Amino acid sequence: MTQRVLIAADKFKGSLTAVQVAERVTAGLRRVVPELQVESLPVADGGDGTVDAAVVAGFERREVRVAGPLGDEVTAAFALRAGTAVVEMAEASGLQRLPAGVFAPLTASTYGSGELLRAALDAGARTIVFGVGGSATTDGGAGMLSALGARFLDADGEPVPPGGGGLGELASADLSGLDPRLASVELVLASDVDNPLTGPKGAPAVYGPQKGASPDDVETLDTALAHYAKVLEEAVGAKAAEFAASPGAGAAGGIGYGALLLGARFRPGIEVMLDVLGFAPALEWADLVITGEGSLDEQTLHGKAPAGVAAAARAADKEVVAVCGRLALPPDALGRAGIRRAYPLTSVEPDVAKCIADAGPILERVAEQIGRDFLT
Repeated sequence: MTQRVLIAADKFKGSLTAVQVAERVTAGLRRVVPELQVESLPVADGGDGTVDAAVVAGFERREVRVAGPLGDEVTAAFALRAGTAVVEMAEASGLQRLPAGVFAPLTASTYGSGELLRAALDAGARTIVFGVGGSATTDGGAGMLSALGARFLDADGEPVPPGGGGLGELASADLSGLDPRLASVELVLASDVDNPLTGPKGAPAVYGPQKGASPDDVETLDTALAHYAKVLEEAVGAKAAEFAASPGAGAAGGIGYGALLLGARFRPGIEVMLDVLGFAPALEWADLVITGEGSLDEQTLHGKAPAGVAAAARAADKEVVAVCGRLALPPDALGRAGIRRAYPLTSVEPDVAKCIADAGPILERVAEQIGRDFLT
């Protein structure tokens, strides 16, 4: 009889954090099996919640003051353990840092993300895992590079304005002042995006509208980023052009491009985070794995946390079930992903509005059902 359960779920966005999901599932399961052994390992795929997941897994939370996407100072966190830092771009340069309903597609900058990376270097990090989901920016990583010592100047020798729109004024680039510590640090970009920097599948065209960019803004940004890459080619050689066309360069408004210029390597977000969080030994201990996120849909199958958890569990011959707010995948798709069964909140409360308003208590009821189905 299954008695050891690993809860490795992501957040229910807008309702419950990954930690709260684990707490509610644990409470529901133990109503059915009081003596149940439960381990909680909240997971994230490199987007928002990544630092929190690392802290729960034993990393130390560090807070620093950095520039937000509009230049105002904000308090941002990263996580550190034994020379490995987990840095979340959204902490400094995410949409969450903009006032409600406000977008700044042309002027939002990644400068604060560069300051976060610098803080990780100052803390002694030798490996930096850089999660880049949820960005408010489309500046090709220029702000990040500037914070790390690069210079981007206009025809008058003055720094170009912040944001992707300002890169249209770029006349020269100088990367010689980049922090020398970067050369001896392993920088891992946790991302599942394979878009290039510019073009029909580039950062402005695909992701710009999500950040408030109008069709004219998208055209402005695409032209500016192409110009930026051209100027960088003149500064550092052909690799700048090669990087611009590389899969992943368009991640998070082009910060993938900036990271490539820093020597970063790309890994799927959930894959690298499972390694960082110590998922393998927890998985070996467990008999049943419960994963999940707010919406189990087609996107889940392409690099989201539940798919990564299920793939790893299946490889270890462990049974997996999922919890979610909304289920939009048929049983055969779940099966192919390695998920035996999914339990949406609507399975116990048909009223969607109630599911959103009372997600925690309803999730406990869902967990009770899982307990009855799999643990008794």
